[in-house]
Amino acid sequence: MTQASNFIWYELMTPDPAGAARFYGAVVGWTIASERDPAAGDIDYRMIGRSDGGNAGGVLALNADMIAGGARPLWIGYLHVADVDAAVDAIKADGGSVQMPPSDIPVGRIAMVTDPQGAPFYVMAPKPPEGMEGMESDLFSVTEAQHIRWNELATSDPDGATAFYTRHFGWGQEGAMDMGEMGAYRFLQRGDVGIGAVMPLMPGMPASMWSFYIGVDDIDRAQAAVTANGGTVTNGPMEIPGGEYAMNGIDPQGAAFGLVGPKK
Repeated sequence: MTQASNFIWYELMTPDPAGAARFYGAVVGWTIASERDPAAGDIDYRMIGRSDGGNAGGVLALNADMIAGGARPLWIGYLHVADVDAAVDAIKADGGSVQMPPSDIPVGRIAMVTDPQGAPFYVMAPKPPEGMEGMESDLFSVTEAQHIRWNELATSDPDGATAFYTRHFGWGQEGAMDMGEMGAYRFLQRGDVGIGAVMPLMPGMPASMWSFYIGVDDIDRAQAAVTANGGTVTNGPMEIPGGEYAMNGIDPQGAAFGLVGPKK
């Protein structure tokens, strides 16, 4: 499709994987494994499964040491790079920071970084399974439920952040929606596919961060499931261009998330 970077994995950091499994199972239809993945060694890591048999991402169980070190419930994305060490060096040189230095895991090499405004994300050079070399990750989809459908960056410096991501990851930035006093909602493209947007920090947002919108089959059903299962709706649902609806919420463990889908 394009050599520009893709979001290839999404991860929920949470202190309660079983609680997250109940919540996202009811809201989205995902199945989160009840047992840790043996390949992760001493880390409690669990896969998120879609109804079609594919993966939707992973869940990292936050232990007491991680929480004491400052980890908090959070959704975080992984961006594909060809060379993790080179990408980290370039990000540091451009004002970003390194939260976790490059390291090897069974499925590739990763590092956690932040952009110059402080929004965290991973960079990853994956090691694809035998026979799947050259295949693209399918976790992101513009249209499908149970996939991430939109990647939204709220940032203290939209100009600087847009320049950073287009420079380091090969994305395009064309078009914007005027939000009045709140500023511009700038659309991001990977090749000819709209993958997300950059927006200014809104009042009450404590820090620059990525938000990810999960596709659902019915936004009204999903909204009802959020509140019935201990989550909080913080915004919406509101109609978006194209006729679907988007909303934001906080899961019972404290991680922010977005949902997008039709009304039925």
